[in-house]
Amino acid sequence: MTPAQRAMERLLTWPDLSAAPAGCGTGQALRTAGEEIVHFHSPRSVDLHLTHRAIQRFHHDLGGSSAIRVVPGSCWVTVHLDCATDVDLLLSLVSVALKAHQNRPPSAPRAEYGCNFRRVTVLPRDAAAGR
Repeated sequence: MTPAQRAMERLLTWPDLSAAPAGCGTGQALRTAGEEIVHFHSPRSVDLHLTHRAIQRFHHDLGGSSAIRVVPGSCWVTVHLDCATDVDLLLSLVSVALKAHQNRPPSAPRAEYGCNFRRVTVLPRDAAAGR
C-alpha cells in the first residue's frame, strides 16, 4: 500500500470527509459538504486546500518541512508523502484545513483557481538533496 493510499484510508474514517473525483480532473479528492480539501494525484503527491489565512499563519512551519511545497498566491499546499511521518503530517494538516474552512468568514473569497497539480514539481528528497 502506498503512502497516499494509507493516508486516504485513514482519512475516509473521518466523519466530515467523503471521496469524490478531484475537481482538477486528476486523481481522487476528499471533500466536506462545501469544499474539496485533499487531492490525491499520485502514490506520493497530495494537494491540500488550506486557506490563505492558514497558510499565512503557518508559513514558517510549512516552509521548514522538506515534505511541503507552498506556491505563492495559492490556497493549496503540496505534500510529498515519503514515509509514515509524512502521512501523519498530512493528517495533522487536514485537521488544520477543516478548522480553517469552518472558521472562514462568509465574506472570504473561495479559491481563485484549482489545486497545485502541474504547478509544482516534487522531487524525491534524495534527489533534491543531490544524493
